[in-house]
Amino acid sequence: MMMNVEHTFLISVILSFLLIANSEVYIVTIEGDPVISYSGGIDGFEATAVESDQKLDFTSDLITSYSQHLEMRHDKLLETLFDAEMYTKLYSYKHLINGFAVHISPEQAEKLRRAPGVKSVDQDWKVRKLTTHTPQFLGLPTGVWPTGGGFDRAGENIVIGFVDSGIFPHHPSFQNPRIDPYEPLPRYRGKCEVDPHTKTSFCNGKIVGAQHFAKAATVSGAFNPEIDFASPLDGDGHGSHTASIAAGNNGVPVRLHGYEYGRASGMAPRARIAVYKALFRLFGGFVSDVVAAIEQAVHDGVDIINLSVGPNSPPATTRTTFLNPFDAVLLSAVKSGVFVAQAAGNGGPFAKTLVSYSPWIASVAAAVDDRRYKNHLTIGNGKILAGIGMSPATRLNKKYTLVAANDVMLDTSGKSNPADCQKPEVLNKNKVQGNILLCGYSFNFVIGSASMAKVAETAKSLGAVGFVLAVENASPGTKFDPVPVGIPGILITDVDKSAELVDYYNVSTSRDWNGRVKSFKAVGAIGDGLEPILHKSAPMVALFSARGPNIKDYSFQDADLLKPDILAPGSLIWASWSPNGTDEANYLGEHFAMISGTSMAAPHIAGIAALVKQKHPHWSPAAIKSALMTTSKTLDRGERPILAQQYSGSETTTFVKATPFDYGSGHVNPRAALDPGLIFDAGYEDYLGFLCTTPGLNSNEIRNYTHQPCNYKLGHPYNLNSPSIAVSHLVRTQTVTRTVTNVDQKETYRITARMSPAVDIETSPVAMTILPGESRKFYVTMTVRSVTGTYCFGEVFLKGDRGHKVRIPVVAMGYDR
Repeated sequence: MMMNVEHTFLISVILSFLLIANSEVYIVTIEGDPVISYSGGIDGFEATAVESDQKLDFTSDLITSYSQHLEMRHDKLLETLFDAEMYTKLYSYKHLINGFAVHISPEQAEKLRRAPGVKSVDQDWKVRKLTTHTPQFLGLPTGVWPTGGGFDRAGENIVIGFVDSGIFPHHPSFQNPRIDPYEPLPRYRGKCEVDPHTKTSFCNGKIVGAQHFAKAATVSGAFNPEIDFASPLDGDGHGSHTASIAAGNNGVPVRLHGYEYGRASGMAPRARIAVYKALFRLFGGFVSDVVAAIEQAVHDGVDIINLSVGPNSPPATTRTTFLNPFDAVLLSAVKSGVFVAQAAGNGGPFAKTLVSYSPWIASVAAAVDDRRYKNHLTIGNGKILAGIGMSPATRLNKKYTLVAANDVMLDTSGKSNPADCQKPEVLNKNKVQGNILLCGYSFNFVIGSASMAKVAETAKSLGAVGFVLAVENASPGTKFDPVPVGIPGILITDVDKSAELVDYYNVSTSRDWNGRVKSFKAVGAIGDGLEPILHKSAPMVALFSARGPNIKDYSFQDADLLKPDILAPGSLIWASWSPNGTDEANYLGEHFAMISGTSMAAPHIAGIAALVKQKHPHWSPAAIKSALMTTSKTLDRGERPILAQQYSGSETTTFVKATPFDYGSGHVNPRAALDPGLIFDAGYEDYLGFLCTTPGLNSNEIRNYTHQPCNYKLGHPYNLNSPSIAVSHLVRTQTVTRTVTNVDQKETYRITARMSPAVDIETSPVAMTILPGESRKFYVTMTVRSVTGTYCFGEVFLKGDRGHKVRIPVVAMGYDR
């Protein structure tokens, strides 16, 4: 009998082990409203009075009590279904969605799906990072900051939440100044974790909140506390970079290798920073951790959320773009009055590469600004070879001997590749000293195991006066970024120019019959690459920036929605960095880095939105987004149409006229955004109407995520009151409705429109006078003239007699039926 008991116990242990070993994280939503949607009448609770879009008082007794009630329901459901040791609940989601994240086996997940009251069970999925001079480029110091009291008041008391990889709190960009220090901000309720090593708080007045969310990353086995840090400390660099772009202190010197590359500032230098770490160095992060971070940020009272992060793909169990826990929690965040800026993604220049798509958030594309870091190498035959390299020049009017790494290798080099100059110990210092070291660009640079910074270190340790890194083979369309180095150095990116250099070197170098060098006679001089060249062909849509018209979601045809929304600087952006970060090999141990990505574009918009919020504290997220979009620019600094970097047929980079699928409404214009004249406002009911009228979306699924029955008042999704118009299936003649609200003085606006010849466009009325605070409708009628099989582009323009100019882009694809 004892043997049977032991045998039964052993089987139980083995089964438990197998279940745990096979476990995954699932996000579960259940019946019942979250706090943001609760209207009372359930289980004896009274209404929370959330009648429309507004900020909630999460500290009220009623809301606190209801939150506790929801968490008890989550716990009771799990306790009813499973033994305590058979699952791990990670988070209870109560404020923006009603549900929880739990670590269970697929079999348990299936049991949950069948349980009464459970609405959805989604397997967790990953998110990824979407990885100075821009305040001047955007005209902030002279055109915007003075209107808010100067840089020392720009963004005052606005809290921006960063769901990212954490922060390096000791950086000067995040210090509380001794002169004019920050006052306490009682309305913000966020927590400040304590550094487990130094026992000091991560908060300092500038940083008002700092928390980390790693439960899903931990149970998945991806989290490594040695490099990811079980605290808000930035183990990557990405989070510090984005936070300083949006809200870093003004006038912080950018110094690397003994040189200063200007002074850095955030877009809103007096805004407060709230850190919600949910991204990590090697693997990105998990949606369940990110959702928990967003929930907490809204609960704590942030005004703006910056998301330089996006899902790797739609979740496996939920194939619909808008109806999943990630997009649903963002909808509830916006309902609670929080403006969300999200990076559009780095899948460009190809169509349908967006990772940020929902109409309730601002999806931000990346632009190249006006700086170009160029350099040149002058060789002994008089030729000047162009390249890039943010470095000092070699001595004026003096040429130095060129020595190739392959020709000065030591016999002890073994299997290492000396040509890429990553290991000084394999090269002969006596032959390199006092000369220019010539290195080759290997595949190791592409995969990230080699870096230009390491080449500079090698050259310096060997006593070289400088180095040249020549690209002899490169995949078509390869993008090379300049890297700051402390000694003269240049990267020759053009394969033909590199071939010229190699030919000159070989002709000038005499060798014995074994191929060993007898004498080095090739010479060269490296130019000064420290100062950028300012171009008028800016801004320009960056090659990597994700493009519309849609994302790759085959559950429905192209939606009647234009994305991305807006363009902002995102290429070669100087900002703070964490010396702990190893994500960028060229910036190991540095406090600043120059990085590219839509990750860098989103915080520009978050920071500028903070300036708009400061001036107009009662505006809704949609009103702020409208002000940014309707005042944006489609012309570059040379007054020519903005161009987009694109691949040609041979996959080399070329330039084409940008379309709204590249830049949305255009490039952000902060000064004009503060005084837009008119806004296109929208709220939760409008977004619900968009979902309910979008073909392919199930009304029951919509109710699952929004907790409300469908609202069909819009008639068509293209009638969502957004500051853009998109009709993906235009048949014969269709009329679109928009409503504008005057946020300034009485003004008369003339309305005009233009469109590609294949579609006729008319507006009604042609003019209207709008009183302060008044809202008026206008109509845009489009008629198919010819079916081209491609999208047509146009715009509607409202010009006020007091000087306001309001422009919205129009896109439509004509069909004959």
